[in-house]
Order: sequence, then C-alpha cells, then structure tokens
Amino acid sequence: MGSFSIWHWLIVLVVVLLLFGRGKIPELMGDMAKGIKSFKKGMSDEDADDEKAVDARTVEHRADETVQAKEKTSKS
Repeated sequence: MGSFSIWHWLIVLVVVLLLFGRGKIPELMGDMAKGIKSFKKGMSDEDADDEKAVDARTVEHRADETVQAKEKTSKS
C-alpha cells in the first residue's frame, strides 16, 4: 500500500494533463519560477536594508576613553 506502481503514476499524469492541458503546465511553471525569483530578490533586498541599518547604529568604542574617565573619577 505504501508504494505506487507505474500505472498509478501514468493515471495521475493523464488526469493532470486533462485538467490543465499541455499549454497550461509550462505557463504555471513559468509563473512559479517568477515567484521564486521575486521572493529571492525581496529577501536579498531586505538583507541589504538590514545591513545598512546596523551600520548606521554602530557606535565605536575606544578603550582609552574609558580608562581616562575611570582615572578622573577615582582621583576626585
């Protein structure tokens, strides 16, 4: 019951061809490919926007400033 024979797959193929027709299947595949490309482009654009946002919020830290500030407060 777990596996299908070649006859099952042929019947499924015939039903799919009857429902969608020969011209409709390539059109559906083309639309699916366009959707995948659009999704990938959107994801890469989002990643680029995230990288720009992270760079804009980066604050550089200098170790010598912290040491000097602590020395001034401990001398007071």
